[in-house]
Amino acid sequence: MKKIAPLPETTEEEPPFKPLTADEARRLREQNPPVSPWWVVAGQAGMGLVVALAAWALTGKQNVGWSAGYGALAVVIPAAIFARGLTGRFSSLNAVSAAAGFMVWEMVKIGLTVAMLMAAPRLVTALSWPALLVGMVLTMKVYWLALAFRPRGRNVKL
Repeated sequence: MKKIAPLPETTEEEPPFKPLTADEARRLREQNPPVSPWWVVAGQAGMGLVVALAAWALTGKQNVGWSAGYGALAVVIPAAIFARGLTGRFSSLNAVSAAAGFMVWEMVKIGLTVAMLMAAPRLVTALSWPALLVGMVLTMKVYWLALAFRPRGRNVKL
């Protein structure tokens, strides 16, 4: 026979949810401004350039640099198209269109990335798959840096 522990009884009433006033919401938005997807794309493009040049410099082989650069492009180009789709005119009509748009543009981004990877052997001479994958991974993970170095909001008291 199973024994189920009783739920703890609370003597205090939990405070009810208090919605923010318009002024409190405005100040909260000023303190935490949204991060533009273009900020992330720019960071990814910069990282892709650094990775490609570093791969070329470290190995002394031009094809390794091109492979790492193509890996970065396989992240940056779909991300730019995704950002354009999310910042478009129809993306913020209402919550349903925003969610549907996000899913559609995410599928477009994934499909384009897969297509670019499939085309890589035909487009990059003497392709180095390890360099391509390193370029992709380092470029993909740069969004953490973009979030860390994002523009800060004003320090407003709530």
